[in-house]
Order: sequence, then C-alpha cells, then structure tokens
Amino acid sequence: MSTLHAIIASLSAEDKKAFVRNLKERNKRFDTKNVELFRLLDSANLPSNIDVILYGTPSKGAYHALTKRLYDVLIDFIAIKGFEKESSEEMNALKLLLASRIFFEQKQPIIAFKTLAKAELIASKHSLFTILNEIYQTLLLHAHLNSALDLQTLIDRYQANKLNMEQEENLNLFYATIQAELNQSNPSISDIIHRNLDKFNISITKNLSYQSLFKILQITNQVAYITRDYHAILPFIEDACQKIEATERTKDKYLHDHLQILYYLANTYFRIKNFELSASYLDAMWLNMSLENNKYSAVFEPQHELLKSLLLIYTGNNDEAVAHITKFNFEKFKNKSDYALDLKLTWIVTLFFQNKYKEAFKTLQEFNHSDQWYIDKTGYIWVIQKNLIEILLLIELDYVDLVESRLSSFKRKYNAHLQEHNEHAVLVFFKLITIFHYKLEDIYSETFRIKVGNLLSASSKDTDVFTLSFYAWIKAKIDKANVYTTCLDCIGELSQLSGGTKITK
Repeated sequence: MSTLHAIIASLSAEDKKAFVRNLKERNKRFDTKNVELFRLLDSANLPSNIDVILYGTPSKGAYHALTKRLYDVLIDFIAIKGFEKESSEEMNALKLLLASRIFFEQKQPIIAFKTLAKAELIASKHSLFTILNEIYQTLLLHAHLNSALDLQTLIDRYQANKLNMEQEENLNLFYATIQAELNQSNPSISDIIHRNLDKFNISITKNLSYQSLFKILQITNQVAYITRDYHAILPFIEDACQKIEATERTKDKYLHDHLQILYYLANTYFRIKNFELSASYLDAMWLNMSLENNKYSAVFEPQHELLKSLLLIYTGNNDEAVAHITKFNFEKFKNKSDYALDLKLTWIVTLFFQNKYKEAFKTLQEFNHSDQWYIDKTGYIWVIQKNLIEILLLIELDYVDLVESRLSSFKRKYNAHLQEHNEHAVLVFFKLITIFHYKLEDIYSETFRIKVGNLLSASSKDTDVFTLSFYAWIKAKIDKANVYTTCLDCIGELSQLSGGTKITK
C-alpha cells in the first residue's frame, strides 16, 4: 500500500486529474470503486480501514484485488505519459525503424531502405547510438536486397557506432563505480575521478560526444557536491570547459545539455569564489534559455534563479537577493522540489543576514516534513545545513529550551553520520556553537579564538562558500561584529576580491 500511495503522491495535480479522467473513461460499471480508492490514497493521512470505507464491511480480498488493478492502470498511465515526454527525435527514429522492419516483412525492400535512411539520418544527427545499432543491424540483415548498398561502408559505420556505444557504456560504468565509492568513508575526489577515468578508458582529450561531456561534468559536479571540495575537480572541469567551447556549434542541437553544462560551470566557479567567471556563465545560460522560443526557460528557471540569488548574496547585494527571491513563484515550481527547497533555504539565509530572525524562523517552519523525507529528496548535506541554520536562528532568538532540544537532537541523529563521512569541519563547528550556547563566557577566551581561527585558516583557499558562512557567524560573535559583513570580509580575503560585483541578467 505504501508503494501505491507513494506513486500517487509523486504525481502532479494535473496528472492526478488526467488519471481520474482516464479511470472514469475505462470504467464500464457504475459501481467500480477505483476512483474512490484513488482519492482515499491521495490524502496525507491514510485511513486504516479503507476496505470498510469502500465496501461497508471488512473485505480484504476485494480490496487487495482492487488495489492491484489500480496499481496496474497507474503504471500504464505513467508509462504512456513518459513516452509522451520522450525526445520526439528518438521516438521518430524508433517509429521509422519499426516501420522499415514491417516493410521488409511485407516484401517492400525499396520502401524499407528509404525508411531506414530517414531513421539513420535522425539517429545520427542526435547521437542515438543504441537506435543506430539496431538500424545498422537491420541494414546488414537485408543488405543483400540492395545492390546499390556499399557493404564495407555500412560495416565501417556500424563499427564506428559500436565504439560510440562502448564509450557510453564506459561512462555508465564510470558513474556507477563513483557512486559506489562515494558511499564509502572519507573518499578522495581526485583519486576517485582519475583512477576510474583510467579504469574505463575515458579521456576528455579524445573525441567525446557532447552528451558524453555533459555526463562527465554531471558526475564530477555530483562528486564535488557530496564532498564540497570543488577545488579538487577544478582542473578537470576547466579541461572539459575547453572541450565544450570547441564544440560550441552544437549548442542548438543539444540545447538542454548545453544549458545544464553552463549551470554546472557557473556553479563550480561560484563554489570556489570566482564570482565574476560564475556570473559570466550564468549570463550565458540566461541568454541560451531564450533560444527555440524559450523551450527550456521554465525547466531551468529555478536553478538559474537559485544561483543568481546566491551570487547577489555573496557579492554584497543581500537586500537585492531578498527582493529577487520574494518574486519567485514557489507554487509554480513545487514539483521541482530540489531547487525550490534550495532557494527557500537561501531565502532564510538572506533574512538571517538582514537580522530578520523571526521572519527567517517563520519561513523555516514551512519545511514541515520530517528530516528523513528531506534526506530522501535532497540528501544529508541539505538537511544538515537546514538543521544548523535552525539552531543559529534559535540562538539569535534566545529560545533557550528549543536550542538545547535541537542541539541534543542534532547530535543524536547526525553525529555518527558526520564521523563516518569524516565531516571534521561540521563536527568542530557544532562543538563550537554548543560551547557558545552553554558556556557563553568561554567564547571570548584565547583558546576559543584560536579554535575558530584554525577553523577559518585550515585549507582556507579551498573552503566552500556555504561552509565559510557558518564559520563567519561564530567569528562575528567573538568580534561582536555584523554577521553579513564578517562573512563578506572572510570571502573577500580568500577570493582576493576587493568588493562585490553586482550581478544582473
């Protein structure tokens, strides 16, 4: 039941309405209870006796049969919706391929070869290597029916495509292996990336496809996000960037991938505090979002707005960031929960920097799901950041009992995870804010100042922007200074920027 409930919860409001219409159209009898069951399952709090609600008396057998039928219809509906959203080019190539095979069966080779030629043209243009493999196998199987076909040329195309397929397979193996190794304690980014690139014979100096470059950047950015060590992947990112610029002519062909790559680059340079270069890639992303009649504008708007807001904050334009985020339509993008959640948490940070602690805490309380729910949606890093921000807000609001409760809860829930993943900086910071709460007088001692100084200076040039923001809070408390100003000063010292650069579209 939890599976069916979870599937229904994943549907958008529009999809739910469409599914109910679909159910009503399929129903042949007036007493079919599948719509009623769907509505019961589409509620936050599931009743414990759904069979009694549906049938008037306990009817476990009929109830389970009904849920099985609803599950099957729901899976069919989702699959059909998925096909509708699939790349039109991919679907067109597949349709042509299947049609050609029917023509061969019907002894219509001339029409079959013409249809296959159209399919090959589409698949080649869009690097659909798996479909191309099927096309070439179909051509080879029927090559004897076409005397004008150069068999060796066809074999060469087939073998070249096999190399492309192998490259894609190696990238998938690369991705799977890295994911597995990241789950181990204390991963070394540089070692993981380069060792597995060698293992699977992947090099950006080779003639990679644009999608391959995209996938590699996607993987390395995920690695950096998990470990928050963007400097470790920077040389690799910059090499890939040069390759991307060399293939700039393909951006219209792969506009979606191109936009995502621009975001990855903008985000990487932001995280290492190169704000000017980050802003330039973000501007390029904004311009490209308008191509093809704004085809992907809505798709990329949340992540673009997130990074733009962050650039505003960390270049000294926090008030403008607040005004910017306030205009964002969270309801419109509620189904893109990852970036929407990031943006709302960023909003809380901007209010925090304005010393609007009550407003920030009220906004934070809108995160009304459990920590586990957010871990499933966004991962541990986001949840740990949210919890730390909440503790700092409660300290600022002087909610003593709540601070003690949250400190105890955080330690109980996440201490083991942080130790297992060698999150030394977070553990030290948590210890420092615990001292701040329980032994306020100690924060002005020389010992405490040295600990904070060590935290700020340790590998300072590699310190992530967000991590640095937490450090800046404790430093501001020691110095009795403004938190936002202290944060900007710390970032300015480390990034060697004299002041904020105003970021605009």
